[in-house]
Amino acid sequence: MSVSRNRQTAERWLKTAQEDVRVAEKLMGEKFFSHACFAAQQAGEKAIKALWFLADQEPWGHSLQRLLLDFSAKEQLPDFPKWIEAAAALDKLYIPTRYPNGLPDLTPAESYFRADAETGISLAKFLLENIVHQFELQSP
Repeated sequence: MSVSRNRQTAERWLKTAQEDVRVAEKLMGEKFFSHACFAAQQAGEKAIKALWFLADQEPWGHSLQRLLLDFSAKEQLPDFPKWIEAAAALDKLYIPTRYPNGLPDLTPAESYFRADAETGISLAKFLLENIVHQFELQSP
């Protein structure tokens, strides 16, 4: 892939991550907290994958923490331990926010609350802001 093509692909992933955050906020406003949590996880995942494409790499998988740990330029990311903490917390929102068998005897709607959605959105925004900064550092 060419550098300009990689940049375009990365920007598409980043834009979609930003849209996912807005969707998460709307879902939280409508009290669909488990869905807001999942949308926040998706925002984080897509933002990290945008970072991979920006670095001319092909991401694979859904674990945000694993994607960051496997990222070849992670030493260039400021405050990397905070990125890992945010990723690990968002990883916990991937399965149980969607499936009724993700938690014993409860549905996702019975298990996630406003604070969970607020935290998930905040963590996704943290990753997004830092990844946008990485894009700015590599502006053409």
